[in-house]
Amino acid sequence: MNELLGNRIKNLRNAKNFTQEQIAEKIGVSRQKYARIENGTNRITLDVLSKIAVVLDVTVGDITRVLDEEPVVSYRVGEKHTSAESIFDMIDLFYANKHLYQKLRHKDSI
Repeated sequence: MNELLGNRIKNLRNAKNFTQEQIAEKIGVSRQKYARIENGTNRITLDVLSKIAVVLDVTVGDITRVLDEEPVVSYRVGEKHTSAESIFDMIDLFYANKHLYQKLRHKDSI
């Protein structure tokens, strides 16, 4: 969740042509702390999120909307059966069978 918000904030900042230093100064935090927010390593408080929204001239909802969107990669997260998921399932099955075959073969040689 923090990474999604951080990426959204970073994209909005870049769209406004602000640097991390400029945003950090305007919201009253160090550039390092702001960078950790964008990287998703720091949790973001509502207070800081509100300040960032004001500086970027967006609403808090514009930033947090990313949390409501479906993931771009649907690998094993939904009920939809995609061709990519089928391929990954076949690969998993192949390696499981290969592992089992090697285990049985090793057991027979003992």
